[in-house]
Amino acid sequence: MLPQPLHVFNEGLAFILEVAALAALCWWGFSTGSNVGVHVLLGLGAPLLAAVLWGTFAAPKARINVSLPYVLLVKFVVFAAATLALWAIDRHSLAIVFGVVALINTTVATKDRQALVNQRF
Repeated sequence: MLPQPLHVFNEGLAFILEVAALAALCWWGFSTGSNVGVHVLLGLGAPLLAAVLWGTFAAPKARINVSLPYVLLVKFVVFAAATLALWAIDRHSLAIVFGVVALINTTVATKDRQALVNQRF
């Protein structure tokens, strides 16, 4: 279990990464395609799809409660899509940093949250 200041920092970082994933998908969407209609559709549609997926299955107050492996799968899909989106718009360094930080943060947060749950019992 993380000390309280690190727990708060890691939870804050998790939120920042979630918002950054949506921003990366938006950036990719508005940079992709051959006309304005495609830009708008992908620029708004990709982050909207990710947000709906996250809110339905992975958010702390998700609409549908699923087991941890499925929550982690949704997080992987969203973060991987954001990483690939950054890569696709030639932001390779940013894609690598984002992907690595998201992986480390999700791993640490998952272990920390499990330790907190286990401590309560």
